[in-house]
Amino acid sequence: MTIHREGYKSIAIGTLIFGAINLIVFYFFSASLMWLCAVIFFITLGLLLFLVSFFRIPNRKLTIIDGAVVAPADGKVVVIEETVDLEYFKDKRLQVSIFMSPANVHVNRNPIDGDVLYNQYHKGKFLVAWDPKSSTDNERHSVVIRNGNTEILVKQIAGALAKRIVNYLAVGQKVKQTEEMGFIKFGSRVDLLLPVGTKVNVTLNQVVQGGVTVIATL
Repeated sequence: MTIHREGYKSIAIGTLIFGAINLIVFYFFSASLMWLCAVIFFITLGLLLFLVSFFRIPNRKLTIIDGAVVAPADGKVVVIEETVDLEYFKDKRLQVSIFMSPANVHVNRNPIDGDVLYNQYHKGKFLVAWDPKSSTDNERHSVVIRNGNTEILVKQIAGALAKRIVNYLAVGQKVKQTEEMGFIKFGSRVDLLLPVGTKVNVTLNQVVQGGVTVIATL
C-alpha cells in the first residue's frame, strides 16, 4: 500500500494537530488525570490513522480488457437507469452511479482506453451524494473519453463532505484504462454515462473496486 500524493499536505497538517493536542493535554493533565491523556491520545491517533487510510492506494491487480468498462471508483452501485444527459450528449444515456463513502479508496481511474474529447468543471451545490439531484446540481467535473465509435462520460461529483475534486486529464490527451484520472476528497460519487443498450455487469447495491470490477461490456 502507498499514500496518494493528494494526501501529503492533509496528513502533515493532521500530524501537527495530533502532536499539538497531545502535548497540551499531557502538559496540563498528566499529573492528575493520566487516564484522560490516554483517552485523548487514542482518540486522536484513531482519527489520524483514518486520515492516512483515506489517502491509501492498495496494491491491486488491475483489470485491463478491451471492450470492458472498468469501475472508475471504489464504492457501492446506487443507480442503474436510463437518463437524459443535458450536458454533452443531449440524448438518452445509461447511467451507472457509484457512491463512495469516506472509508473507500478515493483515487479515480479511467474506465476505458481512449481520447479525451471533453473536460469541464462545474460549480454547484454540496448535496449529499446519494441525492439524485447531485448529478446535475452539485459541484462536479465531467470528462468524455472516446474509444473507437463509443463515447463515455465520467462525472466526478462532490458531496456534503467532499469539498475538492481533482482531475488530471486534458482535452486531446490519450488515456489508458485503469490509469489515474483524478481524486475526490472525503466521500462522494462517480457517474458513468454509457450508450443505451450497453450490457451492464453489476447490480444495484453491489460493492465494486476501482480499476478492478468490470461495470459494463461495450
